[in-house]
Amino acid sequence: MRIDKLSEKQAQVFRFIESDGYCIICDGAVRSGKTVIMTAAFVIWAMEYFDHTNFAICAKTVQSAERNILRPFLRLGGLPYTVEYKLSNSLMILRCGGKENYFYFFGGKDESSYMLIQGITLAGVFFDEAALQPRSFVEQAIARTLTFSNAKLWFNCNPEGPDHWFYKEWIAKAAERGVCRIHFLMEDNPVLSEQEIQKAAALFSGVFYERYILGKWVGAEGLIYRNFADEPGTFNIEKEQLPAFHTVNIGVDFGGNKSNHAFCAVGITDGGGAVIALRSESIPAADTSVDDIIRLFSEFAAQVERDFGRVSAVFCDSAEQAIINTMRARTKYNIRNSIKNRIIDRIRAENILLSSHRFSLVQGENDALINGLANAVWDADAAGDVRLDNGSSDIDILDAFEYAWEYYIKQIIRY
Repeated sequence: MRIDKLSEKQAQVFRFIESDGYCIICDGAVRSGKTVIMTAAFVIWAMEYFDHTNFAICAKTVQSAERNILRPFLRLGGLPYTVEYKLSNSLMILRCGGKENYFYFFGGKDESSYMLIQGITLAGVFFDEAALQPRSFVEQAIARTLTFSNAKLWFNCNPEGPDHWFYKEWIAKAAERGVCRIHFLMEDNPVLSEQEIQKAAALFSGVFYERYILGKWVGAEGLIYRNFADEPGTFNIEKEQLPAFHTVNIGVDFGGNKSNHAFCAVGITDGGGAVIALRSESIPAADTSVDDIIRLFSEFAAQVERDFGRVSAVFCDSAEQAIINTMRARTKYNIRNSIKNRIIDRIRAENILLSSHRFSLVQGENDALINGLANAVWDADAAGDVRLDNGSSDIDILDAFEYAWEYYIKQIIRY
């Protein structure tokens, strides 16, 4: 892969190398050409001005840094560097013309991550997807650069909400901090054709469209799945039209006295290409015993197998181990714990499924799930993107639905 053509905003990133600025932020739309250009510019700057010096490349996890930064960098053609990567300590060593520099990969996934980067002296830090990293981690990494008067900070990210700490402390204060901020849209990526831009834009709706396509730092409010709520009938499919499935799973959520027990069966096609809700059921949890739950689930699962084929796995709310153990002992099914990805990650995946027309419901079998999807709203009083869970809508059926397919969430998104 070679960088043969630059947009004006990408060229600005390279001009930052020789500027007196100490910090650059590239934020905006997905697939807008930020990351590869920033990686190349960061490395060129480090190799031009330093020798035998430490640098950091930070992401939410070391694995995501390797995937989003290291692998694309290794595929870049035309750069004069010899690269050695030591997997055991996540260290990339670059050599060129007698110079040698060290690039350590760090993951900032939670508030304790700042301890991972303590003690090291750095001349520069590249933060990939900075908005996904905790403030404590980012600030500790910045503190490691104070020894160098010519240190530079490099940030890229896609937008989150306007209350996010990175927006308030860095984006909104870019001018007063003397930060070079470059706002990217997909049109700023010369590699993308108009057709590819339109295809990418079609993957998102609602707040995710505003953030990932328009590049806006906007809050989440109102209906979560508006494209479903506006026209739920367009997602129907008849039993006779069902494709072949790679797997049929059931998700189970256990409710408290003021909520519901929920069952949802889904069919997933090869590669995560489509997710189809086969049947869903939501039952008031008040006054139901474990015996009742086992009986109701067994009846539901037997009917699913009768109508749609063998159930491969049942993913249950992992918080209720006593009930799960009883289900394992008293039913024939492959009972597993739910993965419990972050709810916002499940919502993003659902948005992609809905916007790309890769989600359907078997008509007449999913009143419970239709109700849950059509009425789910963002919590207007919460900090960040939180699904309202106050009993005004059926969140339990959404959890059950998501448990059934979230094991395949990476394949679903990659597809």
